[in-house]
Amino acid sequence: MRLKTLAFVFCFALSPLPLLAACGGSFDNFVQNMKAEAVSKGHAPASVDRFFSGIQQSQSVLRADRDQGMFQRPFLDFSRNLISDARLSKGQRLGREYDAVFDSVDRRYGVSRGVLLAFWAFETAYGTYQGDFNTANALVTLAHDCRRPDLFRPQVFAALELYEMGDFDPRTTTGAWAGEIGMVQMLPRDILENGQDADGDGHVRLKTSAPDALMSGAAMLADFGWRKGEPWLQEVRLPDNFDWSQTGVHVTKPVSTWADMGVTARSGNLFRGATASLILPQGHKGPAFITYPNFNIYFDWNQSFTYVVTAAYFATLIEGAPKMDRGAPDKGLNAEQMKALQSKLQARGHDVGKVDGILGARTRIAVQLEQQRLGLPADAWPTPALLGKL
Repeated sequence: MRLKTLAFVFCFALSPLPLLAACGGSFDNFVQNMKAEAVSKGHAPASVDRFFSGIQQSQSVLRADRDQGMFQRPFLDFSRNLISDARLSKGQRLGREYDAVFDSVDRRYGVSRGVLLAFWAFETAYGTYQGDFNTANALVTLAHDCRRPDLFRPQVFAALELYEMGDFDPRTTTGAWAGEIGMVQMLPRDILENGQDADGDGHVRLKTSAPDALMSGAAMLADFGWRKGEPWLQEVRLPDNFDWSQTGVHVTKPVSTWADMGVTARSGNLFRGATASLILPQGHKGPAFITYPNFNIYFDWNQSFTYVVTAAYFATLIEGAPKMDRGAPDKGLNAEQMKALQSKLQARGHDVGKVDGILGARTRIAVQLEQQRLGLPADAWPTPALLGKL
């Protein structure tokens, strides 16, 4: 066995195989190149063979990756779908049930319980549905796919490392279609870097141990840069004559400056110890929020603006904030209209990223600039009226 291993390593050293397995092409060839790359990184050939044995390309993962239509929904519809009184009540009950865990989280990382409870709720319905996709297949499939290979390639090797530690079974470990595992859905690399044994059993069990999952999620947020003990989002009221062009996550000012401009908290007081932004998820006729630096950390967890605002808002509800004033927003665009708008914005020289029908950050900025040019309220909320004028 040892001679075969040495022969394999020697042959690999002379092999013309690339050190990085290129995405696309034959899936079988890709897997072979990933195995060679793993050995070049120092993993034992026998472990590599066992890990990759039986790996299959998952078409269901690719379909899920392409079909993310829920993120095309506007904030009020999206949040209505995810937030219910029952989900809120359960989150508050679990906050009491795991009070000691959350107190420990607060002491170590300063992450509020509402933040973690909201992720726990949205990611897995408080652990009741954690996904049934084979994680190893999902990760290798997405590493092979050329849409986001740089994101998923490191996760394959992280899963291999977890396997070598005895904390991952490539045959039986399941989770979300994008490779996240456990109650708060963490990728293998995040588990390696931030996994915490909070229940003291000697293992990090994110699928079965709520203390492990919550503490690990808090550690990951802290690693992302979470500012201990600071808020993340707060509903506000704005004066009717407010300069809407000053809204958006790309505009930051000291909170005292916002207060001087007439921004007031709908409940409680503004946190004056930081800079902040103002966001209008559905324009100046809908709800308004001030976002503190911790809000930006949410985007390291999920890059969807709609998801992030909803999760951050739900976290405030769990901690006792009143339900938002939904207002009466102007009618928005459907998916096809949004794609048409993005195409028109591109034609005018704006960088909106992919024309996908999703109102992302770059599309919002482009919309706001065109609203200013056309003399419309520059609130970054695209309407049929804007589309018509373009």
